[in-house]
Amino acid sequence: MQDERLVLSVDEAAVALGISRGSAYTAAQRGELPTIRVGRRILVPRDALERLLRVARRRRTAAA
Repeated sequence: MQDERLVLSVDEAAVALGISRGSAYTAAQRGELPTIRVGRRILVPRDALERLLRVARRRRTAAA
């Protein structure tokens, strides 16, 4: 991904994660997907998403 933006929309995060839009919004609502609110927009910080994925990979590797 060559995009240099610091944040993704929830829809873009869903595509990046390979999950449905509804699942992404549910995860955001539950606090499972890191988000920030700017006005009415809900945004996913790119670095927080990447950190979340790194932690998940480590946990999966450690459990194996």
